[in-house]
Amino acid sequence: MRANTAEKWFEDRVNKYGPISKLTLFGTPTVFIHGQAANKFVFTSNTLNNQQPTSVQTLIGKRQLMEVSDEDHKRLRGALMDFLKPEVLKQYVGNMDGEIKKHFEMHWQGKETVTVMPLMKTLTFDIMCSLLFNLEHGARREKFVKWFEQLIEGVWSIPVNFPFTRFNRSIQATTKIQNLIMDIIHEKRSRKQEANYLHNDLISSLLSLRGDDNAKLLSDQEIVDNVRAVMVAGHDTSSILLTFLIRHLANDPVVYAAILKEQEDIATSKSSEEVLTWEDLAKMKYTWRTALEILRMIPAVFAGFRRTRKDIEFGGYLIPKGWQEQDSEIANTVYSCKKMFADWITLKIWKFVDCSFSWLKFVV
Repeated sequence: MRANTAEKWFEDRVNKYGPISKLTLFGTPTVFIHGQAANKFVFTSNTLNNQQPTSVQTLIGKRQLMEVSDEDHKRLRGALMDFLKPEVLKQYVGNMDGEIKKHFEMHWQGKETVTVMPLMKTLTFDIMCSLLFNLEHGARREKFVKWFEQLIEGVWSIPVNFPFTRFNRSIQATTKIQNLIMDIIHEKRSRKQEANYLHNDLISSLLSLRGDDNAKLLSDQEIVDNVRAVMVAGHDTSSILLTFLIRHLANDPVVYAAILKEQEDIATSKSSEEVLTWEDLAKMKYTWRTALEILRMIPAVFAGFRRTRKDIEFGGYLIPKGWQEQDSEIANTVYSCKKMFADWITLKIWKFVDCSFSWLKFVV
């Protein structure tokens, strides 16, 4: 992954061993599966648990959505989806627009050249700070981004906790992040009774949720773990998509001209003081289709992991209880496209315009 050759590694592995093979990954016995039958097995079988590699469990937490199953998974998923409903997200479009404008003023205006990938990571993190915590620009946000970068470095590392290792630095960083999020939780809980207090971020939303007996729906540790999970899941995926989208705009004048016209049409319909609205986003059809095509050609998700609940059989092989299962988004998308379509790498904006599905895939 660090050499950016994951696609070739997966392709070589499938060609050499077929759609099912075993290996040791992150220190854990793992079964790698690929193809349509594998997809059906992963998403319909009740013999697999949501369970991430040890490094992910340690750094993000064991009480987050990707780690729990059954009723706990249903409860946590419902809590997060309460914040992610369209009618709720509509309220945050203006905030995101404000963060993007600040970002361009600070990092793009007046510059002859820019390095896109680090800037897209900065932009994504700033938007997350606004939506998840309502955390303003300042010293706390600057500390937060430093710790978060250290956490990310260890997510896919070998979970060996020795001093001066990448994993050790990430453990120290995630502890600092947990303490910071706990402080934010306590601050927001103490302000909850104020007349002008607004539930305008994820933590405030999660704190306001109540169960049938009016008890709090999520513990503080569950809020911390799931906020970290949302940040890790959304940070690199969003910044990777934005980076490759901008790269394509730089190399494809036809797509660039079409997206520019679409954006200018929206801009000219508003005054310079007005922020974007949900209705404006709905008009960005060509921009959205381009983003979906970029995701098709360059999946932002590396792989998904699960754990077997019991001995199970797949493809004529017995997978022992407790083994890790890996299904690769890169292999299943890119490798399959290469086999089926000679021009799979060609951007076709309107190819899927009438389809009812999206290439965005959330494994929850």
